[in-house]
This record gives sequence, structure tokens and C-alpha cells, in this order.
Amino acid sequence: MKVTLCGYTPQPEKTVAMAARLCYSPIGAAELAENMTDKQVTNLVNKIADLGHLSTIEHVSFTFAIEGVSRVLSHQLVRHRIASYSQQSQRYVKEHDFEYIIPPSIAANDLALKRYETLMNTIRETYNELVELGVHQEDARYVLANGTETKIVVTMNARSLMHFFQLRCCSRAQWEIRQLAYLMRDEVRKVAPLLFKKAGPACETDDYCSEGNMTCGRLEKLRANHLNEIHSL
Repeated sequence: MKVTLCGYTPQPEKTVAMAARLCYSPIGAAELAENMTDKQVTNLVNKIADLGHLSTIEHVSFTFAIEGVSRVLSHQLVRHRIASYSQQSQRYVKEHDFEYIIPPSIAANDLALKRYETLMNTIRETYNELVELGVHQEDARYVLANGTETKIVVTMNARSLMHFFQLRCCSRAQWEIRQLAYLMRDEVRKVAPLLFKKAGPACETDDYCSEGNMTCGRLEKLRANHLNEIHSL
């Protein structure tokens, strides 16, 4: 899996701080941005992150180029609706030698891995035979597996990203999209560390778990560790 942050709003944290400041200022946004110091930006962004006033972070967006992921992942990813997606087309891109993603649970089991790779080779052969028989690739693609590798460009604003990280960094998320979420979070923290300092699952950031009876139990462990730290002071 490869994730590249290929574009983002210039000076994202300053933009967010300016938007927040504007709500309580008689002067315009351009003047605010020009006169705002780095210390003021830091203070405002920290305050926004701590208080959860998230409307102002919608003004900045981030674009990712993602490769080496499966159609299983992309089907989950596009459920995050406040985003823009451009995905490699199986209608126009020939899949004669398609790559595929191997889940860790299959890779760790020799027999399962052999069956999986055999099936993928059969699918590849069938796809090629259909095309040779005159079937257009837009119809031949119907035999392709969910594990087929795909590429996708994704743009989200910071608020959508925070929600994405809350859901997909959770240990209850499926392994592949969880890996993607961590890589995307690493990328945005390089350019906006203050803005995304609290990005992550709710058990880490807000002391609650949204999974109900399906919780992994991590919240209780975090709370116990916090109590131990307090008692050790």
C-alpha cells in the first residue's frame, strides 16, 4: 500500500485560525490572515482541537494518491460521502495482468494461500480468454475479484478526515482500511500537526466507544492506565 499526500490547502492551520478568528472580528479575512502571528495561529488551532469546534476546519482540504489497495477497501472508502473520488477504471484499463491484495490471515496459512493464488490465476486466465473471445473488457471485468488491486485519488476536507480517522483508526475497522487510515493520518500530520493532534479513534480522543457491545475493550484499558498514572503521581 502506498499513500502520497499530493496536494493540500496552503498554510492549512493558518487558514483554519483565520476562519475561526473572523467569526469574532470586525475586520476582513484577508487582513486577519496578514496580521496573524504564528503564536496566535498555534493558540487558536489548539483551542479549536481541544473544544471540538470543527466547522472552521472544513475550509482546508487534502488530496491523496492511493495505490496498492483492493476493491474491498475502495467499496468501504466511498461510504465516506463528503469527499471526492477518482478511481482507476476497470472499464477502460486492461486487467490482463492484474495484481491482487492478499489478506494477512490468508498469507499466514499455506493451504489458504495456495487456494487463493490458484483462484486468482484462474480468474486472470478467464478474463483473458473472454477478451480473446471478443468480449469487451467492460463485460469481462465481471469475473474480477474484490481482491483486485486498484488506485484511487481522494480529497477530503479536514472535518471529514477527522471523522474518517475516528471510525477507521479503530481496531474494529477492517485491517486494510485501518492501515490506510493510519498512513493518511501520518501524511496530514506532517503538514498540519496541530490540526490533527487529536485525530484517531474515540477511545483515544474522547473517552468513549461507539461500538457498544462489540467494543474491543481498549477504552477500559486506557482508563485503567490513566488511573494508574494518577495514583503513581
